Amino acid sequence: MRERQATARPHRARDRDFEAFVAGAAGRLLHAATLLTTEPPGRAPRAGALLTAALAATYARWDRLRDEDPYDLTRRELAARFARAAWRFHRPRGGILSGLTPLERLVVVLRLYEGVAEEQTAALMGLPADRVRATCTRAVTLLRRAP
Repeated sequence: MRERQATARPHRARDRDFEAFVAGAAGRLLHAATLLTTEPPGRAPRAGALLTAALAATYARWDRLRDEDPYDLTRRELAARFARAAWRFHRPRGGILSGLTPLERLVVVLRLYEGVAEEQTAALMGLPADRVRATCTRAVTLLRRAP
């Protein structure tokens, strides 16, 4: 019985730590997911599902995180899941980024909203840094021209 209680304590602490992380980061991550899916805020089931899957992947690795930033891990997971399923999000649903392609949205959200460095964005997406730079420039130009 004591062994069972001893192993339950670390799990409770782990759960509390993860819940604290989610409480602090979920709002910003949900906003990033909403920008990616171009769903209207408040009615964003795909963005919520994307974020839930990314948080589940982070929770699964929670015990193995050492010096890794959980926010960065979750953001990478969110971006990777969006990129794998980008074909689902190609049809614009509204929002400021709806005129952009999924690749352009991903670059804009990572570079401008999340502030991820160009080299890190390129590595995350498996693209050359100059392609990320060109995509970001093109997307910003399109956003400036939008009515």
